[in-house]
Amino acid sequence: TLRISQGVSQGLIVKKVQPVYPPQARLTRLEGIVELQASVSKSGSISGVKQLSGDPVLGRAAMDAVRQWKYKPYFLNGEPVEVETQVTVNFKLP
Repeated sequence: TLRISQGVSQGLIVKKVQPVYPPQARLTRLEGIVELQASVSKSGSISGVKQLSGDPVLGRAAMDAVRQWKYKPYFLNGEPVEVETQVTVNFKLP
């Protein structure tokens, strides 16, 4: 699996679903950044997500959202390849 930077992968996003702010986090005024590692299949769909850092409650919401993202396939030597990238989700209360 090829690792690509977050900057490169952001340019390939076709569909981005915003996470739902967990009600429990909203009540406790919990904010923060969640770092995820996402595997993107040859077709551009998310084949796996794992949390690297951040609050577990916010992490679950972030992973649920990122699993629905769609990317343009990443090509290497003219062939689509599976890639791994880091995704940063920032939870900020309005």
